[in-house]
Order: sequence, then C-alpha cells, then structure tokens
Amino acid sequence: MSEQLGMTTKKDNFGEWYLEVVQKAGLADYTPIEGCIVFMPYSYAMWENIQAWLDKRFKETGHRNAYFPLFIPEGLLKKEAEHFKGFVPEVAWVTHGGSGKLGERLAVRPTSETIINTAYSKWIRSWRDLPLLLNQWCNIVRWETKAAKPFLRTKEFLWQEGHTVHATEPEAEEEALRMLEIYKMLMEDLLAVPVITGTKSEREKFAGAKTTYTLEAIMPDGKALQMGTTHNLGQHFAKAFDITFIDKDEQRKHAWTTSWGVSTRMLGALILTHGDDSGLVLPPAIAPQQCVIIPIFKENEKARVMEAAKEIADMLTKSGIRVHVDSREQYTPGWKFNEWELKGVPVRIEIGPKDMAANQAMIVRRDTGKKTAVKTAQLQKEVQKLVNEIQSDLFTKAKKYLDTHIFDAKDLDEIKKLLEKKGFVRIGWCGSDKCEEKLTEQTTATIRCIPQKKERLPAKCALCGSPAKVVAYIARAY
Repeated sequence: MSEQLGMTTKKDNFGEWYLEVVQKAGLADYTPIEGCIVFMPYSYAMWENIQAWLDKRFKETGHRNAYFPLFIPEGLLKKEAEHFKGFVPEVAWVTHGGSGKLGERLAVRPTSETIINTAYSKWIRSWRDLPLLLNQWCNIVRWETKAAKPFLRTKEFLWQEGHTVHATEPEAEEEALRMLEIYKMLMEDLLAVPVITGTKSEREKFAGAKTTYTLEAIMPDGKALQMGTTHNLGQHFAKAFDITFIDKDEQRKHAWTTSWGVSTRMLGALILTHGDDSGLVLPPAIAPQQCVIIPIFKENEKARVMEAAKEIADMLTKSGIRVHVDSREQYTPGWKFNEWELKGVPVRIEIGPKDMAANQAMIVRRDTGKKTAVKTAQLQKEVQKLVNEIQSDLFTKAKKYLDTHIFDAKDLDEIKKLLEKKGFVRIGWCGSDKCEEKLTEQTTATIRCIPQKKERLPAKCALCGSPAKVVAYIARAY
C-alpha cells in the first residue's frame, strides 16, 4: 500500500483514479512481466466469494468440476478453423522444453474448447453418456497488445469455463440460456452491477460459435464492459473433434456443445461502478469483510473496550456477518477509519468508553457516510438491516445510471454525438456486416449486443437507412 494512505485523485479523472484505487486499496501489484499482475489477498478474497457463489449454482444444476492441461498442441488448436483464426493473434507459444526445441509448438491456454473436446470425443459413446456437464477453474493467457489495466485487460487472468455436451440442439440452447441467467444473477445480486443481456453480432461472436450470448455493463466513463458470455457452439466443435454418440434410435449422431465463462474482469467492473473519490465502495455480498469494528481507548481502558468489541464481533459472526476487529495499536482510530473507507468496507462500528457507558456503538455506512448511534441490544438487527439496504441501494443507484444512459439515435451523426454522453446508444440495424464495419471505422464503437428483451424496433437502420431488422446497443468498450 502507498505510504500516503488516502486518495489524491478524484473519480472524474477516471484512468488515474482507477489505478490509484487498485494500488492503495491493496487489490493488485505490478510485476516484472508487462501486462501481468499479482492478485493480492483482498482482491483474491472477492474472487473466492464469486467462486463460492458460482460453484454452488453450478453444482445445483448438475455440473462437476474438472481440470484440463494448460498446454494445447498447435495441431489441436487448428482443428476448428474459425476458432483458430479468432485466437491466433492472442496466443502465447511454447517452442522449447528445457534446452530442446519442441517438435510441435504448444499454445498456452487461451481457452480450452480444443483440449476439452479432444477428451470428450473419447469419453462419449452413447446417449446414456449425455448430457456431460463440466466446469474448470483456471487461468488464461491471451497476449494482449493493448495497454494493460489491472483486472480489466491483462495478459493472464483467472476465470471459470464451462463445457457441456448434449444430445440435441434445444438442450444445448437451454444450457446456454440457463448459464446466462445464472451469470446475470451473479452480477446483479452479488456485484450489484446491472447488465443488458443479448446476442453478439456475427462479427463479434466467439470464434467457432453458432450463437454467443453476452452480458454488457456500462461504466461511469461511458465505456461498455463485457462481463461474461455463454456460447451455443452448435455442432462445429463436435464435427471438428468427432464427438459422436449412438442415439436411442441406434443411429450415430454428432453431439451439440456449449461453453461459457466469466473472469476476474468483473472485479474491474465492481471498482469502476461503485467506487467514489474516497476509494472502493463494496456491495456487502462480495466484501471480504462486511463490517469492521474499531475499538477506541486509552491504555487504561484497553481491556474492557477490546472485550466489548469482541463480544459485538462474536454476536455478528453468529448472525452470518463477515466481521473484523481492527485491534492494531500502532495506528490511530482516525488512520483506521481512512484505511477501511479506502477499502470500501460496507459498515464500520466505532466503540469506546463513552459508547459503552451509554450501552451503544456508532455505526457508519460506507456508501453514504451516515453515522448513527445504535443501542448494543439492537446492533445485530441493525447491522443485518444495513447490509441488506446497502446491497439494494448500490444496485438501485447503478441501475438508475444505466437506465438514464441509454440514448436513441436515428442516424450516424446522432450516434457520434450521443457516444460522447457516456452510455449505450440504441439503434435500429439492418444486420449487415457492411454497416457494422462502417460504425466501427467512423466511431471506434462496436455493436455490444442485440437485446434479449423484446424492444420497439425502429423503422430504419441508423447506419444505412434501409429497413431495420433488429435493435442494437452500441458503445465504445474496454
């Protein structure tokens, strides 16, 4: 953590503010490897909370965890041509093992469809083997050429990737949509980040997919952030890797597959969406500590104040609150207030001799700064209430921002003007590659998604004036 504890940059200086929060809140550190970061314990604890939440839902829906190799032979990566073409610019290659040159280059896992489907082609023989529902938690390497930004864009990141095999197309489609809904729950219920769900255009979809579903959020600087994706891969990979089975009618058929994943990029969205001029603001559901207790005492009062703080902590822990007593004596209470504010802990409790004499403690909300005296007997109930309120209020605030930053455009000139207002621009689109290419060339924005929710369709394409076929959300993006 920096020697100067507090924030020196305001959030309206977005890029510098973000990097300062990441470092001063103890989320990440830089390494000698450009584009790679250390996930420090505080950010990794948030990732563990995401893992725990998702892992529970995966297992409830019949998925099991497995692990596949980090290295993928070049020949395997090339087996699905569209997939290979889409990923080759980002692949890191291993060419030597020790002092010897390898006979075939090995890709360092950019995604695992090829290595996993190779195994599936051996494991699946009959309709009785289906559906096969596996997930793995792992790291990914994509050799980004753009400027690195902790969590949002790094050469190595952490994620989960699900890979499933089904007997029919409707089952594969159902799986892709089921995981889309689980991801939406994660983002909105845990991270308090509202998202728009929908399909990617042909140009933007995952390489080798039949259909890509996406979850898109808007950040306060007006850029979109793809929070996660699910893919109905059709039979593309099944045919490339010969994943076949004998069906109930005794006919050999190609299977249908899906893949889906979310990554530590979501931590970047969390910081950007909720943080303020004083640092992080964490939704209680994701916070490593939901409540911090600061004992305030002089030396002769230490024992009884610390005992009171411990009693409060035990009471809150029993009610399911993640609580921490900051008993460090080398720092003043004021220094601790600033540190935990910077770290975004949702609720702070201050307890000292005067509070004890009045049978109360002081409670401070991180999101609003509101400070309230609460009777000791009511602390458990009040903290639980605050945890729920803060979670709800942060989502409501972020949802209001999203809803008020969706702008409608009728033509390219309007698109260009509205993109400067920091939000999604919603247009009618004819669906042509030519118009999509024109949009990116003239605005640097992309079509983020075709919304899943049915919306009023404009009569004309905003890019060419021909009849519109779909509604499209566009934005510049991370």
